[in-house]
Order: sequence, then C-alpha cells, then structure tokens
Amino acid sequence: MTTGLEPTAALTVEEVRTVRHWNEHLFSFTITRPASFRFRSGEFVMIGLPGDNGKPLLRAYSVASPSWAEELEFLSIKVENGPLTSKLQKIQPGDQVYLGRKPTGTLVTDALLPGKRLFMLSTGTGLAPFLSLMRDPDVYELYEELIVVHSVRRVSDLAFREEMESQLAGDPLVQDQALLQFRYLPTVTREPFRTTGRIDALIENGEMFSQLKGEPKFDPATDRVMMCGSMVMIKDLAHYLDGLGFKEGSNAAPGDYVIERAFVG
Repeated sequence: MTTGLEPTAALTVEEVRTVRHWNEHLFSFTITRPASFRFRSGEFVMIGLPGDNGKPLLRAYSVASPSWAEELEFLSIKVENGPLTSKLQKIQPGDQVYLGRKPTGTLVTDALLPGKRLFMLSTGTGLAPFLSLMRDPDVYELYEELIVVHSVRRVSDLAFREEMESQLAGDPLVQDQALLQFRYLPTVTREPFRTTGRIDALIENGEMFSQLKGEPKFDPATDRVMMCGSMVMIKDLAHYLDGLGFKEGSNAAPGDYVIERAFVG
C-alpha cells in the first residue's frame, strides 16, 4: 500500500481509482484528476512512486483518457525488474501515486496541418495517446476519418479492443461521429489473427486503406500521420513518409506527421 506521499512543486499526489490487468505484460489504471490539471489530448505527463531512496521515481506516460474526463487513465507494460513498473504493476485502488503538474508533447492536432484523414499508428502501449485523441470531439471536427492502427505481438495485447471494435459505442461525446468517421485496424504479429502483418506490411499490401475513403496510399496533401510505439517502427515509417514528401511537424511548426520525441531517444 502506497500512502502518505507529499506533493512537491512539480508533483501532485493522486489516488488510484481502478486497475485493469489485460495480461501478464500489460495493465491500465485510472487516478484522480486535480481540478487544476489541464492537458491537450495526446500529451504525456510524469507518473511515479517513491524509489528505493525515498525520492520520487518518475517516467513519462501518455494520458489515455480524453481531455474532458474526470479521471486520468494510463496504459503501461509490466517490466519484472523495471525500476518503476515493477512497483507500479502492483498498485491497488486507494494507493497514491505522483502526477506531474505539467503535461507536454507533440502527438497533438496543434502540431499537424489541416487534412482529411488522420492515421494514428501504434505498437504496444503506444496506443495510449490515441485512446485520448479518438475520444476528443474536437478531433472529429478537424478530420473526415480517424484511423487507429494497433500492432501487437499477441491477441491479448490488444488493450481496449472491444471499445474500438464497437466504434466507441456508448461514448458520451463522440459515439455518433465515431460511427461514421472512426476506423480501427488491429494486427497481431506472433499469433493467428484476422490481420497479421506489421504496420509497414499493411501499407505495402494496401490493407491499411481497404476500408477507407480516398486513395489506397498515403498522400501528403490530405493525410496526416501520428506515430507512437517502437523506435524501429517510428524511424522506418518516418523515413518512408519523408520519401513521399511528408514533413515532420512540431508545436512550433505544424507539419504532415508527428512522433513523440520524448519516447524516441
């Protein structure tokens, strides 16, 4: 039980509300949201627990809940010997965690130029910022189609699959728009599943575009791309998009695609 934490100038102390274990490698959790906490859908923030030396041990986590939500949700892997995740995976409702006061990040619509289709390409827990964006009504006003692609190793790694397969049915703010505009493409690389290619293969064979309006390929004039997940995927696809004439965007200079530099290293 983690209680009795003290806030600092950079950190608030929040209470764990729910914990959901997807499998032995993956879990998500919600915590209380301070009234003063403001963020843009797609941003990340520091989350932590006391380290062995008693000082806060922090890691960057994308906020998985939309900006209007009353609680903050996060998606995390479990690393057996990870300094933070070895402890974080054991949290229970009622425990306390540290929350950074200042969210930031580039996986936001402000860093992209206007377009028609928004592709959100993710591997593993890289899905988290897109869970926030796909439940933000403002995003549906900016794009005609929102496409979330989630590549994982095993079927049980497809966190939040039911919510996305239902096209966010029951979501209080976006269910009507999502029914018309939201597309979900899960793919599994190490177990049998209806889609089994990596993201680059789905681009090459056209499967990524098979259910969409418009051209069965990326077009820098109309398509915008966000990427989050494995460094290999991000570097390979960024190189591929550069070759098509896409320009990387940032908060200071919006472009055609964005990646989260904080996680890429």
